[in-house]
Amino acid sequence: MLRIRLQRRGRKKRPIYHVVVADSRSPRDGRIVEDLGRFYNLSTLNQLELDKDRAIHWLKKGAQPSDTVRSILKKQGLMYKMHLIRWGKSEEEIEAAMEEWREQRADEVEEKKEEASKKEQRRALLEAEEKEYQKQLQKKAEEAAKEKAKQEALASDEDEEEEDETTAEVAEEEPAEEEVVTEEAAETEEEVVAEEDKTEEVEAQAETEEEVEADAEAEAEVEKPEADEEEEQEAAEEETQEAEASDAEEAEEDEAEDEEEAEEEVTAEAESDEEPEDEDEEEAKVSTDMLAQEAIDHIENTPLEKLEGFVTDDEDRVTVQRAWETKQEEG
Repeated sequence: MLRIRLQRRGRKKRPIYHVVVADSRSPRDGRIVEDLGRFYNLSTLNQLELDKDRAIHWLKKGAQPSDTVRSILKKQGLMYKMHLIRWGKSEEEIEAAMEEWREQRADEVEEKKEEASKKEQRRALLEAEEKEYQKQLQKKAEEAAKEKAKQEALASDEDEEEEDETTAEVAEEEPAEEEVVTEEAAETEEEVVAEEDKTEEVEAQAETEEEVEADAEAEAEVEKPEADEEEEQEAAEEETQEAEASDAEEAEEDEAEDEEEAEEEVTAEAESDEEPEDEDEEEAKVSTDMLAQEAIDHIENTPLEKLEGFVTDDEDRVTVQRAWETKQEEG
């Protein structure tokens, strides 16, 4: 079976493909039946040099094109012409159909070129808008830095003025403070002397009273009977019982307090489980806070009802406005 296929020629990294008719059993670079043309796929427009009449001749004889060659012949209209021939159309009908196909093909090619041109224009416009947006952000940052430096300079000047005023006030007040301190020191010395005299008198009286009390206690100890010792023992036992009772009461109170704290913790956990978690509301963003591509993606991927107020009146980028208008039309 004959096949119409490509045969690689040329040199390394610069191939040229020959459109040939060959036996399907022959190797790729083997013997061929006929050379139909050349295909330069490295050129911008995929340049093709083909003998169309001979290609139709071999197609009529049953030669089967490879997938790549079939695509090439289809773009040249040869596969369509073969169908017309097989349907038994006359030469006039075939020529009229081919003319109509060429016009339609030319319109499609022109539309593709226009679409490619529009895409290129949109890409260039988007890049220009992105650059302008970056310049505006840089300008705002520089202005903010200048304003901050200005405020810091003013604040430092005010601090220096306050320090100078404080230094002057301190220098004026120092002589007066020295006089006050001298007078206060003299008064303090007099008071200390008076207090020392009073302290000596009080200590003397206290020593006299202590001596009297010591004599009285010594006499009382001599006169105490043995019965006093028994009373002291009973009093000590009563104090021990009272201490044990008070310890038991404190233990009961501690247990009661522990139970109340446990109940309060359980109640607090239940209330925390019942309360819904507050979610931080994200601050609403507008298109002017984003890059043009980010704003366009957000508009395309967000429902229309959630985009209210996203595109503001300050938005002057054409690509973002177009995306917003398209979204409104679709919605």
